[in-house]
Amino acid sequence: MTVDRGWRIALRTLALAYLALLLLAPVGLVFYRTFEHGVMAVWDSITTPAAISAFWLTIEVTAIAVPLNTIFGVLCALVLARGRFRGKALLDAIIDLPFAISPIVVGLALVLLFGRGGWLGDLPFQVIFSFPGIVLATIFVTLPFVVREVTPVLREIGDEQEQAASTLGADNWQTFWRITLPAIRWGVAYGVILSVARSIGEFGAVSVVSGKISGETETLTLLVEKRFANFDIAGAYAASGLLAVIALTTLVVMTLSNARRDET
Repeated sequence: MTVDRGWRIALRTLALAYLALLLLAPVGLVFYRTFEHGVMAVWDSITTPAAISAFWLTIEVTAIAVPLNTIFGVLCALVLARGRFRGKALLDAIIDLPFAISPIVVGLALVLLFGRGGWLGDLPFQVIFSFPGIVLATIFVTLPFVVREVTPVLREIGDEQEQAASTLGADNWQTFWRITLPAIRWGVAYGVILSVARSIGEFGAVSVVSGKISGETETLTLLVEKRFANFDIAGAYAASGLLAVIALTTLVVMTLSNARRDET
């Protein structure tokens, strides 16, 4: 065995041990504690009215936030990759704000904006401590993912085919639908998967704007925190196990999507 090969094996072993310690061990412990008292105990915990309401609220918020950010993300990626205008660098930097700002700060900003006495606090419908506030917070924290996945793809493929289609008489919609979208479909899919994972797992911003009203504005992540704070450890682990299953499913879909994207 050469020295270089020995170093490679040592580095791989160190990397795998590090990942196992920080990622695999905690997830494995969650599943162990989830099913520690049997499957029926888990079933009883995740089928309570509060858990069912939290699950469907999480799904509804994700079903609204992700499509909106997908549409915006594709349009913004087209602007960044194809457009030439003053302020483009500023727009590119603003897209990354959700990565730079703590979700807690985002939630507080929404409260100051839409809460009582805020600039938009006199709207005819309630935003803070209700469903719209949760949706807005989720949209903000998931905004960059589709943009950041699609923009590099657009820059890589160039615009030669789009220009050729325009020369042959295709309008903007036909060019996008038949040329651009097929070329970026895997980038869009990967961005959507990341957005879904982020939406389902969001806690910080949602915890500020939701009010944590059981059965109304309590998502799965908030349910885990509430049960843990109330010393319902088994119930907290059961809800955490459900979130972990969703996360692992998302990871598998991401891996398959990434493999398909690499093939094309």
